[in-house]
Amino acid sequence: MSKRYFEFKGADAERGTSASAKFWEVIVDGSAVVVRFGKIGATGQTTRKDYADAGAAQVEADKLIAQKMKKGYEETTAP
Repeated sequence: MSKRYFEFKGADAERGTSASAKFWEVIVDGSAVVVRFGKIGATGQTTRKDYADAGAAQVEADKLIAQKMKKGYEETTAP
């Protein structure tokens, strides 16, 4: 199981807000990708998607990570 945690702090032009503080976490657990997201300090929401195998799950997680980093999220350690 691999787990990576990201945070976004600053202006969120996509949502039209001047200040934003949110987190996004991705966990690859075998052939499943679990994503948890929300405001920093909150429990957040969780989604899970199953894939054919662990390789396909890792490819999807890498794609999601690239999208978040492009939006300005920075990897950090989970609180």
